[in-house]
Amino acid sequence: MKLTRRAFSKGVAGAAGLAALGPMGKIRAARNDEMNILCWEGYNTDQVLGPFREAHPDATIRAESGTSDPDMINKLRAGEINVWDLINVNQPWAREQLYPEDLIRPLNKDRFMPYFDSMLPEFREPEPYPLAFAENGDLIGIPQRFGPFSFVVNTDKISRETAEQEGWNLFLDPDMQDRYGVLTYDNWNIMHMCMTAGLNPFEPLNEDQQQAFEETANKIFGGARMLSGDLVAMNQALINGEIDAYFTGGTYTASPARYDGATQVRAITPASGPVDGKGGVVWVELTSAVNNPDPSELAEEFLEFIMKPEIAKEVAFSEGTYNPVTNMGDPAVMDLFDDTELDAIQWDTLEEEMERSVEYRVVASYDELSSLYSAAKRG
Repeated sequence: MKLTRRAFSKGVAGAAGLAALGPMGKIRAARNDEMNILCWEGYNTDQVLGPFREAHPDATIRAESGTSDPDMINKLRAGEINVWDLINVNQPWAREQLYPEDLIRPLNKDRFMPYFDSMLPEFREPEPYPLAFAENGDLIGIPQRFGPFSFVVNTDKISRETAEQEGWNLFLDPDMQDRYGVLTYDNWNIMHMCMTAGLNPFEPLNEDQQQAFEETANKIFGGARMLSGDLVAMNQALINGEIDAYFTGGTYTASPARYDGATQVRAITPASGPVDGKGGVVWVELTSAVNNPDPSELAEEFLEFIMKPEIAKEVAFSEGTYNPVTNMGDPAVMDLFDDTELDAIQWDTLEEEMERSVEYRVVASYDELSSLYSAAKRG
């Protein structure tokens, strides 16, 4: 989310220190002696921040973990542009909102474009990742952590092949009644329920389409054995045989169970679907430089720092959930992953799952669908 990916947060690192800055950050040290990052969990861990602090012992390095992309963006809109130096959110926001609203600033292309040369092919061919650039060509973010996100099955009960071919229709099959759970990552559920109804969630939906969404939402919730926002609980239910699948999930949610040896827990990307023939969605995080009027030089240093092989690996395997990173196109990064770790993130099928997935985008009729979704969830 993340309301866009994960519905939980690991909390705030250094919150008390940030509070001391005041709402507009007026009481601060010399700007080149501090760096503040607003991010998803992983970049705020000791494994990532610790070495950066050691490299800059005279600087104060703070991080705060968010609970949704819009919430983090609204912090900047509310005046905290004066506090933060970097922001790490999912891919549509930088180009669609942050940059047009002057909340982030362009990065130095001479400094950062070479990093695209060592990224995975999906992020450098036939051109560097388009959503990292504004329409005018400015570089506005560095892509790193990413992953397909659709649903998860126990392959001892439902084969990978069956799940991929049936796709979202799996959850409409009467035989699946009471055999699946719903991971309550609401924004993702809304997106995926649109796809289950044969709709494109990224285009405005008319009244008839909204009715089709409502009927699908009622079916999905009505047939679920359990609802939970806890991915650990959902994986455990899958392993224990309480459920055979769960609606909304991906490499991110399946990876902890797989890393612990339960490789029957597998994220599935449908073979086809209603958005340009595709049924999966992939999230990609971009880290951007906040347009702080008093910028810290450490912001761009940190962006380079997280591209180092050993730090990129820590970003991929942090906080108990594991994801691929764009840097895995660099042999020096790939050499740091062992077979168990690669299996945990389903490296064997990552390329084809990416091909079956569309970019995560903002749900067009979100307000209307959210109301229908909430009613179905309560029911």
